[in-house]
Amino acid sequence: MNILVIEDDPSVRTLVKAVLEHNGNSVSTADNATDGEANAVKDDYDMIVLDLGLPDGDGYEVCKNIRDKNVSTPVLILSGEQETDVKVKCLKVGADDYLTKPFNTEELIARMDAIKRRSESSGEQQLLCGELKVDLLRREFSVNGEKTQLTNNEFNLLVYFMKNKNRVISQEELAEKVWDIHFDTQTNYINVYISYLRKKIREHTDVDYIETIRKKGFLFRCE
Repeated sequence: MNILVIEDDPSVRTLVKAVLEHNGNSVSTADNATDGEANAVKDDYDMIVLDLGLPDGDGYEVCKNIRDKNVSTPVLILSGEQETDVKVKCLKVGADDYLTKPFNTEELIARMDAIKRRSESSGEQQLLCGELKVDLLRREFSVNGEKTQLTNNEFNLLVYFMKNKNRVISQEELAEKVWDIHFDTQTNYINVYISYLRKKIREHTDVDYIETIRKKGFLFRCE
């Protein structure tokens, strides 16, 4: 993979670069938010490893800004912050996963591999359900032929729903399979993303595709 590492700590940046290159990846680096964001927008990367604390800004803004510019490259956040609300905020601005410093290098590789697996289309190019169409290669979503902009997390959530249509999916399963994290019952970020996705679908159709099954999870209906 071609990976961009945005990290201002020289020791962490050197370590991550060495580990990733040892595993056969090509690695570019940036040590500040400005250069990192510019590189992420300008060049075609397979993944971005992004530190939260940067000298001229923070990882939240970098992630949000590249998502606003339609950069769908998967993002793994690195941070010393361990609070749940920090992790939730990262997911809300478009990050795909979060790894707390100090970290085990094997876990770093495992999480990146998991993100890569979720991003691949598994040989499929399109998913169809009623008025909904997902182009997995272009990462585009349309309702009744009208393109609808989704964030990276919303897109991944929709793809998982469509690949697992007509069965009840628990919040625990969504947390593990879509975000590769353990579900925390004290947070509602899964419900928040489902609400976002529902709203965007309902802007173009009267059909309710996502049904909440009380105390069990969610059902994506597709006849």
